[in-house]
Amino acid sequence: MSSILTNSSALVALQTLSSISKNLDKTQDMISTGLEIGSAKDSSAIWAISKVMESDVAGFRAVSDSLSLGESTVAVGLAGAEQIVDILNEMKQKVVAGTSGNVDHAKITADVDELKNQITSIIQASQFNGSNLLNTAGNAGITVLSSLDRDASGSVTAASITVASVDFETNLDLATVDVSSETAADASLDDIETLIQTAVDGAAALGASASRIEDQNEFVGKVMDAMKIGISALVDTDMEEASAQLSALQTQQQLAVQALSIANQAPQTILTLFQ
Repeated sequence: MSSILTNSSALVALQTLSSISKNLDKTQDMISTGLEIGSAKDSSAIWAISKVMESDVAGFRAVSDSLSLGESTVAVGLAGAEQIVDILNEMKQKVVAGTSGNVDHAKITADVDELKNQITSIIQASQFNGSNLLNTAGNAGITVLSSLDRDASGSVTAASITVASVDFETNLDLATVDVSSETAADASLDDIETLIQTAVDGAAALGASASRIEDQNEFVGKVMDAMKIGISALVDTDMEEASAQLSALQTQQQLAVQALSIANQAPQTILTLFQ
């Protein structure tokens, strides 16, 4: 039945055109923003997951900064400790030389005193941003934020790496080394060996901590990269698919406009019945 009051064909064509235009607008928005899930109304569950992951990425970025700071602090301490080991080995040569009776012990003592002063200077200078792992003032060590751990319930806890101070200022008693005479130098041989071993142990401990922090920083970087890829897979637009969809919708829109035009002309054919 034809009616001049209600054009059902035009209504159907209008609904179709409206739906296509809505999908076309969404596709164009996806292409322009690069996001398939740009807000909670697009997909509340996926949007919520992506926002939690983005929050974790931001947190891990702060963790990486903390690890980098800790890595630099330990690296400075390690460089100082390794230099002190070298100086103590040089001092050992002076002590061994001092065990001979036909040497100038005054000059050897002067050389050893200078080496002691150099060690003291290195201990005090081996600081980064105010943190010193070689002197007594820094014997509390440092605590480096190393990770943010989220459990199945969503609860987040912070993990950290503690680096203990080697406190060379206290543990290296340089006063025990005496080369003022043959007898004193001979008695200092055991003392210098003890000092060297203490310095080596301290440097090794700092080296192990430096390696752990460096590895953790690398791991955190990989975790952030993996999370960014995961977020991208959840919310980013597949541009190839969107391009094909855009072309299809544009074609559908043109056809829908033609269909609506034809439907709008249908009531005019009723006039021919009265001619």
